[in-house]
Amino acid sequence: MNALMVLQSIWWLLLGVLFIGLGTMVGMDMGVGTILRYVGRKDIDRRVALNIIGPHWDGNQVWFILGGGAIFAAFPTIYGTAFSGFYVVMLLLLWSMIVRPLAFEYRNKVPTERWRNVWDWMLFVSGFLPMLVFGAAIGNVLEGVPFHFDWNMTSHYTGSFLALFNPFAILCGLLSVALACYMGSATIINGAHQGELADRARSVNTVAGILAIVLFAIGGFWVGHLQGYVWTGGAAAGVPQTPLQQQVVQQAGALLTNFHAHPVLWVLPALAFAGLVLGVLAARAGKGYLAWWLGPVIWTGVIGTVGAASFPFMMPSSSDPSQSLTLWNSSSSQLTLAWMVGFAVVFVPLILAYTSWCFYVMRGKVSADAIAADEHAY
Repeated sequence: MNALMVLQSIWWLLLGVLFIGLGTMVGMDMGVGTILRYVGRKDIDRRVALNIIGPHWDGNQVWFILGGGAIFAAFPTIYGTAFSGFYVVMLLLLWSMIVRPLAFEYRNKVPTERWRNVWDWMLFVSGFLPMLVFGAAIGNVLEGVPFHFDWNMTSHYTGSFLALFNPFAILCGLLSVALACYMGSATIINGAHQGELADRARSVNTVAGILAIVLFAIGGFWVGHLQGYVWTGGAAAGVPQTPLQQQVVQQAGALLTNFHAHPVLWVLPALAFAGLVLGVLAARAGKGYLAWWLGPVIWTGVIGTVGAASFPFMMPSSSDPSQSLTLWNSSSSQLTLAWMVGFAVVFVPLILAYTSWCFYVMRGKVSADAIAADEHAY
């Protein structure tokens, strides 16, 4: 295994870590926005829920930036191909996220029910839609994306906007939303005093957890019958190359090949199922702290399962399988990857440290009385 291959593998793993962080931290905020109108039947309850994530929601968006930045720098071919092919979806995602900070800041400026309901719906849209798109994108990556390259490596997307939301992609999107609702409800259980708000959050957690188990199981059976991708020839791993130098064929059930070859990988989906079951039980027992920490375990199982199933493919082409993007043919140069590892060694621990410090300083329950008396609260 040469240096380039090692660096490519490191960044493949780091990208998985970033996606786990995105699902956990961003999913927590998006989940609260998605379930806000159900768990908060009264305005004060909704304000309590928003103030539970208030100190953290904007800082958590760094995981979105890290994910996009890592793909841009470590896998520029994937970045260019995906962002051009998914252009309309990316705009939809950005528009939905633009209204999110507006909703947080403007909701409490006018003390009328109609005004606040409008912004509550904006919080729902800006929570539900990004997580749906996140999951649907992963579903499309597993199925394959209709694109191809010219001789000069200019990519052409040949699909449509609606094709990105096919049945399997929608299933993956709904799984992502369910996991976000799980994280959001666990956050509320952990941060609210006992009462109607916490009780409804426990109900949401149970439904979201069970729904996630069902969707993940259905997705697992579905994956076994999907047309996967098999590398049959071309430049070897660890050698500088382009997608024009390989041969790839589609094969039913190929997404389970790595699991059959390395049975230890079955630990990953088992981790997701076990985390969901234990998380729901913990939430029902009122142990929101434990339920929340099982969230990263669940996301590790889900993202790990996707990575293990698709490896080494990162963005396969359904229109020309031999031009699929893999870990080996879509990365930056060895020098770029080495510099990025150095930056990651410094900044990723810093991000984890200041995030942990923020949560430690802002720990404790949020009370309705304190929020009602604080004119600066959300």
